[in-house]
Amino acid sequence: MERNSIITLLAALLMGTPALAQSEGGLITELGVEKKLSKQFSIGLDADLRTRNNFKTMDRWSIGISGEYKPTKFLKLEAGYTLLNNNFREDMSYKASGAYNNWRPDYWGIRHRINAYVTGTYKFSNNLRLSLREGWQYTYRPEKTVSRWDFDNEWWEDVVRSGKGKNQLRSRLQLSYDKKNALLTPYVNAELYNSWAIEKIRYTIGTDINLSKQHTFNIFYRFQDMKNVDADDYDPDMHYIGIGYKFKF
Repeated sequence: MERNSIITLLAALLMGTPALAQSEGGLITELGVEKKLSKQFSIGLDADLRTRNNFKTMDRWSIGISGEYKPTKFLKLEAGYTLLNNNFREDMSYKASGAYNNWRPDYWGIRHRINAYVTGTYKFSNNLRLSLREGWQYTYRPEKTVSRWDFDNEWWEDVVRSGKGKNQLRSRLQLSYDKKNALLTPYVNAELYNSWAIEKIRYTIGTDINLSKQHTFNIFYRFQDMKNVDADDYDPDMHYIGIGYKFKF
């Protein structure tokens, strides 16, 4: 009865998720390894691979290392570094008349990211677990020379995309059904990305599949609702299907 109630609640919380016509589908695959150093400390290595354009185009891959400290069972502190290799989308510029000006094809480029999170958790007597995670991340895109097509002169030219750094605050509220020794741990969450304004909101519903203390799989659906994003960082709204695996030792 409890499980049916939580699944119903999680679904209801996402019923208001918007679904805009101009959106794409993509796949997220995640792989993680976690080593527990003590009751309070652990370190982890994580990698992911993403697609876009309705699963047809590689979007990015990343690999990161992180550390975690739990001073109490209700509080968790995390920090880490991630190396990302992005397939930046093509860009077309136009003249005031509406005629084509320049076209820059998509290209691959590195980004560096550091982050820090604080997560507070409260578990109710009916196995519902509510958590709030507040975090900061800084992402830096190094300078890179790319090619673009000049429609006026009908030739390719090299242009330099300047290095760019960006700070963001991330706030995630999550509700899960966390019963001890249960095979499934279903959850739902919403996460806001804030950089002077709300830039995007992620809505996720999924479940962990706890095969043992060492082996955990994860499947989820995520809708990414883009808001106030610079043209330089353009992404459409995204519908993601996600699968992941984590090994703990």
